[in-house]
Amino acid sequence: MTKLFHLAAAAGLIIILGLAAPVLAQQAAPPPVPQSQTQTQTQTGPPSSAAPAQQSAAASDVGKADAPAPAALPASAPADQPTPVVQAAPAVPAKIELPTGTHIPLVLHNAVSTRSAQPGDPVYFETSFPVMLNGKVVVPAGSWVSGEVTEAKRPGRVKGRAELMVRLNTLILPNAYMISLAASPGNAGTGGNETTDHEGKIKGDTDKGADVGTVMKTTAAGAGIGGLAAQSAKGAGIGAGVGAAVGLATVLLTRGPEAELPRGTTLDAILDHPILLDADKVQFSSPGQASALPGPPNREPVRNKSPF
Repeated sequence: MTKLFHLAAAAGLIIILGLAAPVLAQQAAPPPVPQSQTQTQTQTGPPSSAAPAQQSAAASDVGKADAPAPAALPASAPADQPTPVVQAAPAVPAKIELPTGTHIPLVLHNAVSTRSAQPGDPVYFETSFPVMLNGKVVVPAGSWVSGEVTEAKRPGRVKGRAELMVRLNTLILPNAYMISLAASPGNAGTGGNETTDHEGKIKGDTDKGADVGTVMKTTAAGAGIGGLAAQSAKGAGIGAGVGAAVGLATVLLTRGPEAELPRGTTLDAILDHPILLDADKVQFSSPGQASALPGPPNREPVRNKSPF
């Protein structure tokens, strides 16, 4: 029994070795060389030392070919993402130029007089007529102009006229657009005999004629009184001297006329240099409307040409 067992085991081992022999022989044999490579080796001879480098490069290329290609960027942003908005640079607003010498008609809202005015006192004007440029309204009627008194000089007792200097600072349009104004007043209509020189200085009236008349009147009156009292030419002469002295004293103790700008005074603001305005801020379709402000009362004195 034991012998039969050993025989069966040996037979099984022989069968297993017989089956495994072809596999072992195939693994031990060198890999078959392709026909093209055999022909190349036959024509060129044994491979040179550069073959390992070529094989390494080929292996590298194979590795690159096997590696996954990088993901391509999308040609456009996905539909669910908002498209970025590119903000353009703000455009520079166009300018409109009011040239030098432009007249802006104004009417005064608060009275000013050299009798009480001090440098720094405010003055307030309103445009009484629209300013047009190239057929368009640039400064409508009813716009505001603010300024201040820069000089106030009272008239002298012997000589010197009253002087008033006003500076116009700011123009305010009806849409609240504020413009720095560099202008001097001109053509003042005060209701009196004030005049405006080329520098914009407003000067009061002069009373030289009235002063002469006062002296002559008192002189004549004194002469008449002296002549009647003394019943002689000597008395008349004494009376004339006394009358002249009284008249001269009256003139010396009395100031000349004050320079006054009553409420309702009209004048022109004359630009000293060009002013640039933003075109989009002066788009007015109406000429505007000024306040119904009455003009100043007539203050011109009645001149008596005769000293008597």
